[in-house]
Amino acid sequence: MKNLPPEALQQVASYFQTLAEPTRLRILNLLRQGEHNVGELAQLCGYTAANISRHLSLMTQQGFVARESRGTSVYYKIADDSVYALCDLVCDSIARQYERAAKSQQALLAREDK
Repeated sequence: MKNLPPEALQQVASYFQTLAEPTRLRILNLLRQGEHNVGELAQLCGYTAANISRHLSLMTQQGFVARESRGTSVYYKIADDSVYALCDLVCDSIARQYERAAKSQQALLAREDK
């Protein structure tokens, strides 16, 4: 990051802003299993097709997903698999934080029981 010009840093910030929405993370997770159309994603997420379409539009602009028209449907798939490496890295870190917090809580409760 240290050698990136300010315009590139703005793009990096936009990239992370796109990931900062739980619905979009859920969509990415569903697309990890394979391509889906808007209706399928809406049903799986429990949201309206219009809501999912808005998220997919932004994710397409940012290069996370690619769209392909097939007849009357548009199917979405992951355009850049590297997003999963990033998400896995972050999720693993958060899982470790939760694990440490749970151990600390257990230790605290064990001391209180004595």
